[in-house]
Amino acid sequence: MADQPPAGRRGPRRRSAQAPAQRQRRSDPARESAYLLLRAVALQDAYANLELPRILRAAGLRGRDAAFATELAYGALRMQGLYDAVAARAADRPASSIDPPVLDVLRLGIHQLLAMRVPDHAAVSATVALARQHVGQGAAGFVNAVLRRVGERDRDDWVALLTADEPDEVARLAVEHSHPAWVVRALRASLLASTGSDEELAALLAAQNTPGPLSLAARPGLVDDAELTAAGARPSPTAPTAWTLPAGDPGDLAAVREGRAAVQDAGSQLIPLALVDAPLEGPDARWLDLCAGPGGKAGLLAALALERGAELRANEVSPHRAELVRQSLRAAVDAGARAEVTVGDGRDVGAEEPGRYDRVLVDAPCTGLGALRRRPEARWRRSPRDIPALAPLQRAPLDSALEATRPGGLVAYATCSPHLAETHLVVRDVLKGRPDQDTELVDVRPYLRDRAGLPLPAVGRPDESWAQLWPHRHGTDGMFLALLRRR
Repeated sequence: MADQPPAGRRGPRRRSAQAPAQRQRRSDPARESAYLLLRAVALQDAYANLELPRILRAAGLRGRDAAFATELAYGALRMQGLYDAVAARAADRPASSIDPPVLDVLRLGIHQLLAMRVPDHAAVSATVALARQHVGQGAAGFVNAVLRRVGERDRDDWVALLTADEPDEVARLAVEHSHPAWVVRALRASLLASTGSDEELAALLAAQNTPGPLSLAARPGLVDDAELTAAGARPSPTAPTAWTLPAGDPGDLAAVREGRAAVQDAGSQLIPLALVDAPLEGPDARWLDLCAGPGGKAGLLAALALERGAELRANEVSPHRAELVRQSLRAAVDAGARAEVTVGDGRDVGAEEPGRYDRVLVDAPCTGLGALRRRPEARWRRSPRDIPALAPLQRAPLDSALEATRPGGLVAYATCSPHLAETHLVVRDVLKGRPDQDTELVDVRPYLRDRAGLPLPAVGRPDESWAQLWPHRHGTDGMFLALLRRR
């Protein structure tokens, strides 16, 4: 694997008198795996988190080699906006004019030079070999020349050079933190609405470029603390069910393989916990997860339903995703939970079963702008045009959920996005459209509790009832949650 010095700051740049093109004929399996992932993302619209494990298994990579390939690939995907600007300046031509396979190779090389503890000579040599192996000798020479120019400056110097003549703060932040400018503007508006200030915008963007911890959800009643501790996991302070796995493959844990625990962001775990902990008048026997795929929140709800004697219906419109939900619920069902998975359009449930359920979760389809740290390619796949296209898939399920909820029952509306058009505006529009004002907002913030049982701090403005989690504040994905009660 890669030639890396011990952790810490990079020392002086190390160069070799021998030209990289003369030193190395083939790249190593870790870098090749990273390149294959970038091409799969570009050509097949692959999801990095699903495709990379397959590539690593095919290459037989584990341990440090797999970790190097993951850091390299995810970093190059995440930071491609900045790296493309660097490549364009170093090549003296627009990035759009560089052949896509060559540009992917350059992104990998630039990430090693500007963001990894790889000596310059090793980064250039191995990347040139990668170009020669997969693109051709002519491309290898071009990559060699561009990377040598890139290596003349460090990351901060490149950012300063690229933004020196840019008067617009949003545009500068977009380059520095490698986000599309429209995403930066949307996050700025969300921060202003949630906190009253945009002073944390740079910190938020930086947090979305920092990979989140590997979080596990310990499903209540199905796994105990001792088992997770023995497996190397550590309790997270963020949520009562959350654990962190500092190292290793979660698939090696029996609890994860058997579905008694699952990989799940701590913020995502807080959503079903808050719904279930909010007080309810009258019966509390029928729960519904209206948009359940792929099943993480449903799995947690099923375990909680088992503890509380409730029954859960997990509904999903996609048959393939419904099968994933069944797998997620299997451990709870085997332990005696009354939980079923149905396939259907959640927008129809309210009309088909009016007033049937006591608690309903609507985990609505969204842009996923709150989970960019975990989905490195997502920021480049979304566009402002997605927002109006998603609107009916957010408002209609929430309306359906309210119809399916009995008077006095509760509905939780959640998205993994802080975008105002997917959060505040959806809830306000649905409330305005309800007949005879039959729905009210419930302050959800007291029910977002950490492991110590205390309400999470700084999740919203004092005059609002919904909650917004932030990567830079809470160490979670950017989850939004509103709680509504049928009158």
